[in-house]
Amino acid sequence: MVKALISNQRYAVFCCVGVAAFASLGAAILYSGWLFIVAAVCGALFVLGICDLRQHRHAILRNYPVVGHLRFLLESIRPEIRQYIIESDNDAVPFNRQDRGLVYQRAKGEEDKRPFGTIENVYGSGYAWLTHSATPVTIADTDFRVRVGGPACKQPYDASLYNISAMSFGALSANAILALNTGARKGGFAHDTGEGSISRYHRRGGGDLIYQVASGYFGCRGDDGQFSAEKFARLSADPQIKMIEIKLSQGAKPGHGGMLPASKISPEIAEARGIAMGIDCTSPAAHSTFSTPIGLMQFVGQLRELSGGKPVGFKLCIGHRREFMSMVKAMLQTGIVPDFIVVDGAEGGTGAAPVEFANRVGMPMLEGLTFVHNTLRGAGIRGQVRIGAAGKIVSAFDIARTLALGADWCNAARGFMFAIGCIQAQSCHTNKCPVGIATQDPTRQRAIDIGDKSDRVARFHRNTMRALGEIAGAAGLNDPSNFMPYHFMFRQKDNEFLDGNEAYPYLPEGFLVAGEEISELADWHDRWDRASAESFAPPEIPHGPFRKRKAA
Repeated sequence: MVKALISNQRYAVFCCVGVAAFASLGAAILYSGWLFIVAAVCGALFVLGICDLRQHRHAILRNYPVVGHLRFLLESIRPEIRQYIIESDNDAVPFNRQDRGLVYQRAKGEEDKRPFGTIENVYGSGYAWLTHSATPVTIADTDFRVRVGGPACKQPYDASLYNISAMSFGALSANAILALNTGARKGGFAHDTGEGSISRYHRRGGGDLIYQVASGYFGCRGDDGQFSAEKFARLSADPQIKMIEIKLSQGAKPGHGGMLPASKISPEIAEARGIAMGIDCTSPAAHSTFSTPIGLMQFVGQLRELSGGKPVGFKLCIGHRREFMSMVKAMLQTGIVPDFIVVDGAEGGTGAAPVEFANRVGMPMLEGLTFVHNTLRGAGIRGQVRIGAAGKIVSAFDIARTLALGADWCNAARGFMFAIGCIQAQSCHTNKCPVGIATQDPTRQRAIDIGDKSDRVARFHRNTMRALGEIAGAAGLNDPSNFMPYHFMFRQKDNEFLDGNEAYPYLPEGFLVAGEEISELADWHDRWDRASAESFAPPEIPHGPFRKRKAA
C-alpha cells in the first residue's frame, strides 16, 4: 500500500484539487456562498488535470497532471530568470548585463561610469586592451565620418563611423522602424533597411537609408520574383537612399534563405516588399541575377548606373576564403570595384536562425574583417574600397578595435535595439516580443513611444561617439580612423599576450599581384591561385591537405 502511494505520488496534486473542489462545493452549499469561488478554482484545475491525462502530446503532463504545467511556465521565463537572477554582469548570453547596461545608460543620458574597478578577468585568455599614450589629446568634434564612394561613384556619402545595421520591417514592428529611423535622422547617421525594402515608416522617419538588395529583390522585384531594373531605378532615385547594399549573406544564417508565410504578410509588408497578399514570400539562399564572381561585379556596376552613381557595395559573412578572393579577382578583371564591402560576423544576428547556422556556420567578425582587409591590400585596391563591419559592436572600445583591424565604419543592430528598449528576451521569432520591437502585434508595439525612443537612439549614438573620441584621445590620436593594430594588445593565454601587429597584422600592399611571392605568405598565394574570377567552384576537390609551396 505504501509502495503504491509512493509510486503514484505524482498524482497527489491532481487528487488534492479534486477533493478540494468537491469539499468546497459542499461547504459552500451548507455554510457560506463565498466558498463557491474556491470550488470553481479547484474544479477548473481538476478539469485541467483530466485533460492532461487524456492528451497525448506531452508525456510530462500525462505523468504529472496539473503540476506539470509549472515546468512549462518556468521554461517560458527561463531567459528572464537567467538575466535577472543567475547571470553575473559579464556572462554573455549573447550580450552580457554590463554591455546592455551601458547601452541603456547612454541611451537614457544617465551616468555610465563604473566604480571600484573592472569586473573583467584581465589575466584571462581573450582579454584585449588599448595601449594609451603619455601625451593624450582632447577631441572636441566627435561627429566622425568617412566618405564612401570610389572613382566611379557620382554621389559619394559621408557616413558616420557608427550606423544601424540591417533589420527589416516585418522582422521589426512599425513603431520600432519609425523610432530607429527618426533617431538616425536626429543623430545624423544611416539606417540599413534590411532585405524587407523601404516601408512607409522608413520614409516617415526621414533618416538616411542604406537600401539592401537581397535575393528576394524586395522593392525592385518583378511579378516573376526576378530583379526589375525599372523598379530599382525608380526606387533608388529617392534622395533619402544614400547607398545600395547587395546582401550575399548575413552573420545569423549565412547560406540560408527564408520564407515569410502568407499568414504573416500584412498589407503594409506587401506594400514595402512589392509582393502579393495571400501567397508565401520566399527569399532564396542565392541570387538569381548572377552566379559567378564576374556576374556579381557586373551587377554592382549595373546598380551603380541605375541609381545615378550612388555608392554600391555588398555585404557578406566570410565562408570559403577562396570565394572572396574570386570576387577580388573579378574586380581586377572587370575593372568594376564596389564602393564598399560590409563584413558581417558569425556572432551577429537579429534574424531568427536554425541553431546550427547561428552557432556553427560562418567566420567570426574579427577574422573575417582581417581577411577581407588584407585580401584587398594584397590585390592593391584597398584604397578604392571602404569596409564596414558588424558583429556585437556596442561600445566605443568595440568600435576602436574594429577600426584598428581594418574597418572604416561599424554597424550595430542589437545595440540599437537595446537603445529602444530591447530586454534580450530572445522571443523575436514568436511575434510575442514583450517590449513591442520584434512583433507585428499592434497592441504590443503600442508600448514604443516614438518620440522618447527616437531620442534614445540619437543619444546612444552621440554618447558612444563621444566615448570613442575620448578613447582615441587617450591613445594620442586626433581621429579614431587612425587606430592601428599596434594600439591594442591581445592576451592569447593566461600568461602570454601579443601586440596587435602580431595578432592581426596588415599584410603588404599588392603582394598577391606583385609577381614575386613572399614565402611567409605561402598559404595566401596558394589560395589566390585556386581562386577564379569566372567561377565560385573550386578548381579541384581536395581529399587531403592542399599542396603548399615550400618556404624559400
